Amino acid sequence: MVRVIAAFIIAMLASIVIGPKFIEFLRRNTLGHQIREDGPEHHRAKQETPIMGGLLIIITSSLAFLLMSKYTLAGLTVLGVTLGCALVGFLDDLIKVTHRRSLGMRGRWKLLMLLAITAAIGYAAHESGRSTDLYLPGVDWSLPLSWIWYGLLFFIVAGAANGVNLTDGLDGLAAGTAMIALLTFTAMNVIAHIRSDPVIALRSETDLDLAILGAALVGGTIGFLWYNAFPADVMMGDTGSMGLGGALGGFAIMTKTEMLLLLIGGIFLVEALSVMLQVASFKYWGRRIFLMAPIHHHFEMKAWSETKIMVRFWILSAILCAVGFALYYRYYLEFRV
Repeated sequence: MVRVIAAFIIAMLASIVIGPKFIEFLRRNTLGHQIREDGPEHHRAKQETPIMGGLLIIITSSLAFLLMSKYTLAGLTVLGVTLGCALVGFLDDLIKVTHRRSLGMRGRWKLLMLLAITAAIGYAAHESGRSTDLYLPGVDWSLPLSWIWYGLLFFIVAGAANGVNLTDGLDGLAAGTAMIALLTFTAMNVIAHIRSDPVIALRSETDLDLAILGAALVGGTIGFLWYNAFPADVMMGDTGSMGLGGALGGFAIMTKTEMLLLLIGGIFLVEALSVMLQVASFKYWGRRIFLMAPIHHHFEMKAWSETKIMVRFWILSAILCAVGFALYYRYYLEFRV
């Protein structure tokens, strides 16, 4: 467990120490946040807040993981998915700041890149002997999906990456909820490692490696949150939100906890569903369900403060993650790949 704690501390301290210089670099290069034109009026004040702060999370957590890693296929695969999704987000951010607009990369290019990332993690999952069954907790039953499982991976990776991206609209919201979700996956892998064998030397290095990566990401996110808390000095941008979302999807796939992602990433699912419902409702009935989507903007329009929304979403995320962890402890420890 020393490696897990060390990865957390290294990433957190590095993120906090490097943070001010990194933010100043972003300011000097005028990498400001581009506000959507139809967004809440008071967000105009955030126009010049530096974006791409997610690089701070990705760089510090990656270095901490590589320093402490056992270099297993599963750990490196989840890191690869994290970096791949972060790259997609980085290109999106770069287009936004260079063209001075709130819309970045075209959707089809994002999907093609996410499809390539999914193909890579699907290959790694196959090579590591991951089952193509979908385990259903509660009923304690495995649903054989065969090749359909590889198609499901795309929805997991793309859904998680875009879900966190949609949540990144308020200071500290995406960083805090992602941190709680990553902490849950870290705890799950720590438990799996401890339970894998009574003899310490024979315990699963795969579970340990995933726990190290999770701890590094949590540490990097906490360090970033130090500067992203309201009022934010820096925004994570698509670089950070898609990278963290990709990490969550990667953890779910490599730990075979795909169904638990619905709970652990429950806030991100709600945010994504709010957008889909809003679009469908307006397209087919000419009415809006929410005052503004994603749903955190709906509460803003109802005069909730950013801090109130952030804290309440954190609380809801913690509750959902606690339920997910309880289900994992009850059912998944006996379900091995």
